[in-house]
Amino acid sequence: MKNVTKMLSQIEQGDPAAAEQLLPLVYDDLRRLAAKKLAYEKAGLTLQATELVHEGYMRLVGPSGNRCFANRRHFYAAASEAMRRILIDRARRKQACKHGGDWHRLAVSPDVVGVSEDPKLLISLRELLKELT
Repeated sequence: MKNVTKMLSQIEQGDPAAAEQLLPLVYDDLRRLAAKKLAYEKAGLTLQATELVHEGYMRLVGPSGNRCFANRRHFYAAASEAMRRILIDRARRKQACKHGGDWHRLAVSPDVVGVSEDPKLLISLRELLKELT
């Protein structure tokens, strides 16, 4: 654990190699933290714990990251906050009208669509589709 604090200090001083060396030391803890965050999310979320860990890590120690952590506890708290913000940003983006946020899914049966079992109609439809392509 002292290695983590040492790496955090080196990152704060601007050592780019320290950020690469830190990830293997904290990865398992960050993965558990991400799994806990995702456990509270609605089913069907496409984001996985690995992606959440990597995106959160880049926000913390990447080129635009804060890079100033007092200790391990501060780092993990910042990681938790970064993951929470990522989940909030994704939820907001998903709810935006631009991304179909105001759409409502409808279950459609073949009767509603009007699928015909007439072979002549299906063959002519296939021929028309070939012409269009």
